[in-house]
Amino acid sequence: MFRLLNEGETLDELRRLSPEQILIRWVNYHLANSNTDRRMNNFTSDVIDSTIYTHLLNQIAPREAGLSLSPLNQQGNVKRASSMLNEAAKIDCRAFVTPNDVANGTYKLNLAFVANLFNKYPALPDPGADELPEEDIVEETREEKTYRNWMNSLGVKPHVGYLFTDLQNGLIIFQLYEEIKKDVVNWKRVVQQFRKLQGMMDQIQNCNYAIELGRDLKFSLVGIQGKDIYDGNRTLTLALVWQLMRAYTLAVLARCTDNGNLATDKEIVRWVNEKLQSAGKSTQIRSFQDSVIADAIVVLDLIDAIKPGVINYDVVQRGGTDQERFDNAKYAITSGRKIGAIIYALPEDITEVNQKMVMTVFACLMARDYMPNVHLNNGSA
Repeated sequence: MFRLLNEGETLDELRRLSPEQILIRWVNYHLANSNTDRRMNNFTSDVIDSTIYTHLLNQIAPREAGLSLSPLNQQGNVKRASSMLNEAAKIDCRAFVTPNDVANGTYKLNLAFVANLFNKYPALPDPGADELPEEDIVEETREEKTYRNWMNSLGVKPHVGYLFTDLQNGLIIFQLYEEIKKDVVNWKRVVQQFRKLQGMMDQIQNCNYAIELGRDLKFSLVGIQGKDIYDGNRTLTLALVWQLMRAYTLAVLARCTDNGNLATDKEIVRWVNEKLQSAGKSTQIRSFQDSVIADAIVVLDLIDAIKPGVINYDVVQRGGTDQERFDNAKYAITSGRKIGAIIYALPEDITEVNQKMVMTVFACLMARDYMPNVHLNNGSA
């Protein structure tokens, strides 16, 4: 990603870009290294003649694949797109679009096509030691990616690209509070347009209010101040974000119950065991840290208890190797989503028995059982 930095731009600024903006930046990086003056600004009108795609493919494809610029010789957008996609097929990247999708500038399909190219052939040289920016390069952790994807699934605006910069003005956090408890935010206290000379104080003021709201909702925020969120303190920001995600998950579960009360960890564990027992399953858990969770069989049993017959036990592996546990966990998450539970955890969270994320898996399955038609990703019931 370092190669996509504009002159004078920092990595934090690059991280704030939306995925679409980063993809366009990536395409233009490769176009600048080709023999065309064309540049990309959108996934619609700019791509309909396939010229940009043809030059991009020739820049990113391995030389031995034998791609050429021959599509540029075709007349008509559909024919040119067909020829371009034949070139893309040489590197197994023809997926998502048809010639008509390209020629018509179909936004989502063209976006998916470019994203696939980026994932398979980024073709971005590693920076040399003398090229690295002065600030430390910190890779996004799996936990951070999970939180970011959760926020974006709720439709927060702007899109969250990097937690520790995109949360620092408080506006995303307030949107998350509203997902947890409607009208909990007093928007009159929120600064939404930051003053030119006092923007920092405005943003810290927002963050102070965000911490105040968290304390009102009984979050554990000892030692956390608004300035910590504004400064992008990783440890303290993650402490707040985890509690936001946990509160959201429990709030969705509460909306699915008759009494509307928030469930405790013990109540969720008790429900899991009762559900398993009532379905004749032999598996049980003692807590969200129970090592028995690591092979994911208890999760698979619970899903089958919620919707009998959905689990094909012929593919469930019981050997206990790391790969077998991972395959089971992956199957469990896929199956849970298949029956309508919006699960944010990753297979590794189950195999490593990540207490926090395991809790969300069971809570979302519990909510799915209480309200089979509930959409857990939008906070409605």
